[in-house]
Amino acid sequence: MAPPKIPEGEKVDFDDIHRKRMEKDLTELQTLIEAHFEKRKKEEEELISLTDRIEKRRSERAEQLKIRAEREKERQTRVAEEKARKEDEEMKKKAEDDARKKMILSNLSFTGYKTQTGPKRQTEREKKKKILNERRTELNVEHMREDALREKAKELWEKLHQLEAERFDLQDQQAKQKYEITVLRNRVSDHQKVSSKGRRSKRGLRK
Repeated sequence: MAPPKIPEGEKVDFDDIHRKRMEKDLTELQTLIEAHFEKRKKEEEELISLTDRIEKRRSERAEQLKIRAEREKERQTRVAEEKARKEDEEMKKKAEDDARKKMILSNLSFTGYKTQTGPKRQTEREKKKKILNERRTELNVEHMREDALREKAKELWEKLHQLEAERFDLQDQQAKQKYEITVLRNRVSDHQKVSSKGRRSKRGLRK
Protein backbone atom coordinates (compact mmCIF):
# COMPACT_ATOMS: atom_id res chain seq x y z
CA MET A 1 0.00 0.00 0.00
CA ALA A 2 1.55 3.33 -1.05
CA PRO A 3 1.98 5.93 1.73
CA PRO A 4 -0.16 9.04 1.40
CA LYS A 5 1.48 12.07 -0.14
CA ILE A 6 1.97 15.00 2.17
CA PRO A 7 1.35 18.37 0.51
CA GLU A 8 4.29 20.74 0.83
CA GLY A 9 3.79 23.77 2.97
CA GLU A 10 0.59 22.47 4.55
CA LYS A 11 -0.03 21.22 8.02
CA VAL A 12 -0.42 17.44 8.16
CA ASP A 13 -3.25 15.99 10.27
CA PHE A 14 -1.88 12.60 11.21
CA ASP A 15 -4.96 11.79 13.28
CA ASP A 16 -7.17 12.30 10.26
CA ILE A 17 -4.90 10.13 8.13
CA HIS A 18 -4.89 7.38 10.78
CA ARG A 19 -8.66 7.60 11.17
CA LYS A 20 -9.23 7.28 7.40
CA ARG A 21 -6.85 4.34 7.21
CA MET A 22 -8.66 2.64 10.12
CA GLU A 23 -12.02 3.25 8.46
CA LYS A 24 -10.73 1.80 5.17
CA ASP A 25 -9.28 -1.26 6.92
CA LEU A 26 -12.50 -1.72 8.86
CA THR A 27 -14.54 -1.49 5.65
CA GLU A 28 -12.32 -4.09 3.95
CA LEU A 29 -12.51 -6.33 7.02
CA GLN A 30 -16.32 -6.07 7.11
CA THR A 31 -16.44 -6.89 3.39
CA LEU A 32 -14.27 -9.98 3.96
CA ILE A 33 -16.37 -11.04 6.93
CA GLU A 34 -19.61 -10.62 4.97
CA ALA A 35 -18.14 -12.56 2.04
CA HIS A 36 -16.98 -15.28 4.42
CA PHE A 37 -20.39 -15.63 6.08
CA GLU A 38 -22.13 -15.49 2.71
CA LYS A 39 -19.90 -18.28 1.42
CA ARG A 40 -20.42 -20.29 4.61
CA LYS A 41 -24.18 -19.79 4.41
CA LYS A 42 -24.15 -21.03 0.81
CA GLU A 43 -22.06 -24.07 1.76
CA GLU A 44 -24.43 -24.89 4.63
CA GLU A 45 -27.42 -24.63 2.29
CA GLU A 46 -25.70 -26.95 -0.22
CA LEU A 47 -24.88 -29.38 2.62
CA ILE A 48 -28.48 -29.35 3.83
CA SER A 49 -29.71 -29.89 0.26
CA LEU A 50 -27.26 -32.76 -0.24
CA THR A 51 -28.32 -34.32 3.09
CA ASP A 52 -31.97 -34.04 2.11
CA ARG A 53 -31.29 -35.72 -1.25
CA ILE A 54 -29.34 -38.52 0.40
CA GLU A 55 -32.11 -39.08 2.96
CA LYS A 56 -34.75 -39.00 0.22
CA ARG A 57 -32.85 -41.57 -1.85
CA ARG A 58 -32.37 -43.74 1.22
CA SER A 59 -36.09 -43.56 1.98
CA GLU A 60 -36.99 -44.36 -1.63
CA ARG A 61 -34.55 -47.29 -1.63
CA ALA A 62 -36.05 -48.67 1.59
CA GLU A 63 -39.55 -48.34 0.13
CA GLN A 64 -38.47 -50.11 -3.06
CA LEU A 65 -36.94 -52.96 -1.04
CA LYS A 66 -40.10 -53.21 1.03
CA ILE A 67 -42.31 -53.37 -2.08
CA ARG A 68 -39.96 -55.91 -3.68
CA ALA A 69 -40.03 -58.07 -0.55
CA GLU A 70 -43.84 -57.91 -0.42
CA ARG A 71 -44.10 -58.89 -4.10
CA GLU A 72 -41.63 -61.74 -3.59
CA LYS A 73 -43.63 -62.91 -0.57
CA GLU A 74 -46.85 -62.83 -2.60
CA ARG A 75 -45.15 -64.72 -5.45
CA GLN A 76 -43.80 -67.38 -3.11
CA THR A 77 -47.23 -67.69 -1.51
CA ARG A 78 -48.83 -68.20 -4.94
CA VAL A 79 -46.16 -70.77 -5.84
CA ALA A 80 -46.72 -72.62 -2.56
CA GLU A 81 -50.51 -72.56 -3.02
CA GLU A 82 -50.22 -73.75 -6.62
CA LYS A 83 -47.84 -76.51 -5.56
CA ALA A 84 -50.19 -77.59 -2.76
CA ARG A 85 -53.14 -77.54 -5.17
CA LYS A 86 -51.27 -79.72 -7.68
CA GLU A 87 -50.20 -82.12 -4.94
CA ASP A 88 -53.79 -82.31 -3.71
CA GLU A 89 -55.02 -83.02 -7.24
CA GLU A 90 -52.35 -85.68 -7.71
CA MET A 91 -53.32 -87.32 -4.44
CA LYS A 92 -57.01 -87.27 -5.36
CA LYS A 93 -56.24 -88.70 -8.79
CA LYS A 94 -54.06 -91.40 -7.29
CA ALA A 95 -56.77 -92.20 -4.74
CA GLU A 96 -59.34 -92.53 -7.55
CA ASP A 97 -56.99 -94.79 -9.53
CA ASP A 98 -56.37 -96.90 -6.43
CA ALA A 99 -60.12 -97.15 -5.85
CA ARG A 100 -60.70 -98.30 -9.43
CA LYS A 101 -57.88 -100.81 -9.14
CA LYS A 102 -59.33 -102.19 -5.91
CA MET A 103 -62.76 -102.43 -7.49
CA ILE A 104 -61.34 -104.51 -10.35
CA LEU A 105 -59.34 -106.69 -8.00
CA SER A 106 -62.42 -107.25 -5.85
CA ASN A 107 -64.03 -109.07 -8.81
CA LEU A 108 -61.22 -111.60 -8.97
CA SER A 109 -61.71 -114.86 -7.10
CA PHE A 110 -58.37 -114.79 -5.30
CA THR A 111 -58.26 -116.73 -2.03
CA GLY A 112 -57.73 -114.60 1.00
CA TYR A 113 -58.24 -111.35 -0.89
CA LYS A 114 -59.94 -108.68 1.21
CA THR A 115 -61.12 -105.29 0.13
CA GLN A 116 -59.91 -102.30 2.03
CA THR A 117 -62.48 -100.93 4.46
CA GLY A 118 -63.69 -97.36 4.65
CA PRO A 119 -62.06 -96.43 7.98
CA LYS A 120 -58.64 -97.51 6.73
CA ARG A 121 -59.10 -95.47 3.56
CA GLN A 122 -60.00 -92.52 5.75
CA THR A 123 -56.83 -93.09 7.77
CA GLU A 124 -54.75 -92.99 4.60
CA ARG A 125 -56.35 -89.69 3.63
CA GLU A 126 -55.59 -88.25 7.05
CA LYS A 127 -52.01 -89.48 6.78
CA LYS A 128 -51.59 -87.84 3.38
CA LYS A 129 -53.17 -84.65 4.65
CA LYS A 130 -50.79 -84.65 7.61
CA ILE A 131 -47.78 -85.11 5.33
CA LEU A 132 -49.02 -82.30 3.10
CA ASN A 133 -49.46 -79.98 6.09
CA GLU A 134 -45.96 -80.83 7.30
CA ARG A 135 -44.54 -79.93 3.90
CA ARG A 136 -46.22 -76.55 3.98
CA THR A 137 -43.79 -74.26 5.77
CA GLU A 138 -44.63 -70.72 6.79
CA LEU A 139 -42.44 -68.18 5.01
CA ASN A 140 -40.97 -65.57 7.34
CA VAL A 141 -39.19 -63.17 5.02
CA GLU A 142 -40.53 -59.80 6.18
CA HIS A 143 -37.34 -58.83 8.04
CA MET A 144 -34.85 -60.52 5.69
CA ARG A 145 -32.23 -58.53 3.86
CA GLU A 146 -31.74 -58.76 0.11
CA ASP A 147 -28.93 -61.33 0.28
CA ALA A 148 -30.97 -63.50 2.67
CA LEU A 149 -33.98 -63.25 0.36
CA ARG A 150 -31.86 -64.37 -2.57
CA GLU A 151 -30.62 -67.37 -0.56
CA LYS A 152 -34.20 -68.21 0.47
CA ALA A 153 -35.39 -68.01 -3.14
CA LYS A 154 -32.54 -70.32 -4.19
CA GLU A 155 -33.50 -72.80 -1.46
CA LEU A 156 -37.15 -72.75 -2.55
CA TRP A 157 -36.14 -73.26 -6.18
CA GLU A 158 -34.06 -76.32 -5.26
CA LYS A 159 -36.97 -77.67 -3.21
CA LEU A 160 -39.35 -77.11 -6.13
CA HIS A 161 -36.93 -78.90 -8.46
CA GLN A 162 -36.82 -81.85 -6.05
CA LEU A 163 -40.62 -81.98 -5.85
CA GLU A 164 -40.87 -81.89 -9.65
CA ALA A 165 -38.53 -84.89 -9.79
CA GLU A 166 -40.66 -86.72 -7.22
CA ARG A 167 -43.79 -85.84 -9.21
CA PHE A 168 -42.20 -87.29 -12.34
CA ASP A 169 -41.43 -90.52 -10.48
CA LEU A 170 -45.01 -90.70 -9.17
CA GLN A 171 -46.41 -90.15 -12.66
CA ASP A 172 -44.20 -92.95 -13.97
CA GLN A 173 -45.37 -95.20 -11.14
CA GLN A 174 -48.97 -94.25 -11.88
CA ALA A 175 -48.52 -95.16 -15.56
CA LYS A 176 -47.17 -98.56 -14.54
CA GLN A 177 -50.13 -99.08 -12.21
CA LYS A 178 -52.55 -98.19 -15.00
CA TYR A 179 -50.85 -100.75 -17.20
CA GLU A 180 -51.17 -103.37 -14.45
CA ILE A 181 -54.85 -102.49 -14.06
CA THR A 182 -55.37 -102.91 -17.80
CA VAL A 183 -53.67 -106.31 -17.69
CA LEU A 184 -55.80 -107.37 -14.72
CA ARG A 185 -58.94 -106.11 -16.43
CA ASN A 186 -58.12 -108.18 -19.53
CA ARG A 187 -57.55 -111.23 -17.35
CA VAL A 188 -60.90 -110.70 -15.65
CA SER A 189 -62.58 -110.40 -19.04
CA ASP A 190 -60.86 -113.55 -20.33
CA HIS A 191 -61.75 -115.39 -17.13
CA GLN A 192 -65.39 -114.36 -17.45
CA LYS A 193 -65.48 -115.45 -21.10
CA VAL A 194 -63.99 -118.87 -20.23
CA SER A 195 -66.42 -119.29 -17.34
CA SER A 196 -69.35 -118.32 -19.55
CA LYS A 197 -68.30 -120.84 -22.26
CA GLY A 198 -67.88 -123.54 -19.63
CA ARG A 199 -71.37 -122.95 -18.27
CA ARG A 200 -72.89 -123.04 -21.76
CA SER A 201 -71.06 -126.30 -22.52
CA LYS A 202 -72.35 -127.89 -19.34
CA ARG A 203 -75.88 -126.81 -20.14
CA GLY A 204 -75.56 -128.34 -23.64
CA LEU A 205 -74.35 -131.64 -22.23
CA ARG A 206 -77.24 -131.71 -19.77
CA LYS A 207 -79.73 -131.22 -22.59
